[in-house]
Amino acid sequence: MGKKLYIETQGCQMNAYDSARLADLLQEREHLEYTDDPQEADILLLNTCSIREKAQEKVFSELGRWRRLKEQKPDLIIGVGGCVASQEGEALLRRAPYVDLIFGPQTLHRVPELMQQRHRSRLPVVDISFPTIEKFDHLPEPRVDGGKAFVSIMEGCSKYCSFCVVPYTRGEEVSRPFDDVIAEVAHLLRQGVVEITLLGQNVNAYRGPEHDGGTASFATLLDHLSTLPGLQRLRYTTSHPLEFNEDLIDCYRRIPQLVSHVHLPVQSGSDRILAAMKRNHDRQDYLRRIRLLRAARPDLHLSSDFIVGFPGETEEDFQATLDLIREADMDHSYSFVYSARPGTPAADLIDETPLAVKKERLQRLKDMISASTLEKTRAMVGTRQRLLVESASTRYPGHWVGSTFNNRIVHFAAAQDDLAGQLVDVDISAALTVNALRGERVQS
Repeated sequence: MGKKLYIETQGCQMNAYDSARLADLLQEREHLEYTDDPQEADILLLNTCSIREKAQEKVFSELGRWRRLKEQKPDLIIGVGGCVASQEGEALLRRAPYVDLIFGPQTLHRVPELMQQRHRSRLPVVDISFPTIEKFDHLPEPRVDGGKAFVSIMEGCSKYCSFCVVPYTRGEEVSRPFDDVIAEVAHLLRQGVVEITLLGQNVNAYRGPEHDGGTASFATLLDHLSTLPGLQRLRYTTSHPLEFNEDLIDCYRRIPQLVSHVHLPVQSGSDRILAAMKRNHDRQDYLRRIRLLRAARPDLHLSSDFIVGFPGETEEDFQATLDLIREADMDHSYSFVYSARPGTPAADLIDETPLAVKKERLQRLKDMISASTLEKTRAMVGTRQRLLVESASTRYPGHWVGSTFNNRIVHFAAAQDDLAGQLVDVDISAALTVNALRGERVQS
């Protein structure tokens, strides 16, 4: 009987993408069978995230559970990858000496070789180097599951915001070659995918080398992807205001496949805090880009990221954030209380704001966003929406779940056995929650 692989993923969509590609690689190269049960696995891999507070403790808590499995099965291989692995390196072994493999986001393609090295030496193996974009040349073609697929187009970030650990764990910005991205998307579309999400820590900073020696911008990439047969929807995450230039904004006039939803992190509405964060833009820069975007795509829905309680944030600073949310007409947010990340410049700043105050501010921000989201969701009642069907509904028997162009979830009744991956038209009849709707399928 073949050996079994289990991968647990923490954190962002980039990590989810990396885990899926790593599973493909190990199934192809090592003939491993994937399992959803860590207790029956022969190889346990933990793909970690260090973006939030207590990330390391979350990792060691899971490794503690896996240690008990290894005591029962001494030949069990335990590997730790991702950003915590990159940040901790060999230091991770001091707390968890039973770990066999430590690899970074840029060296996951070397896991088969690291496993062989571990087998030969019987000693832990560590590789957290930054071999630019090499990993994509060694990964198999992605597998298709449904109508959606993710494609990583670049790695790392060169912005060095004072609060962020990503440049230190994933390295500087490096873009995949333009032709490679086009070829991967075309491959996915030929397999029946209709929606592509482009991934990168700073995706709109993409500068892809071309075969003729030129460099393709992110806007150029979007233009070329939009010509590929079968592409119905095009998304991307995560973008940065500095690279949200007019060429990219103009794509929203010209490319119908670009969805009417943009996630553009701003982090704060206070110029003083933005400067302390080293974001290198101010609130007016951000709002100007939003105005241009809405002029290009009037039905645009906007989401953002916010850090509440950054060191030195006053009530006045926080009010500036609430004012920006109102002015930008935000639709959704990923918002968190600030947590110091070891090794970042902001970790050395004096932070005198009580945690209770930070949590109260965060709740006010979430309440404001939720009210706006619910208003926009309810405004969709009575409209006709084209959905990409994702799966059968677990909440409503006999229903399916699909996503709209502007990123809402819709439940609708249908008798067909399998609609997953198909595009269907639905008349919206009711708002169920802040982000979810009910509808009736339009019969053609």
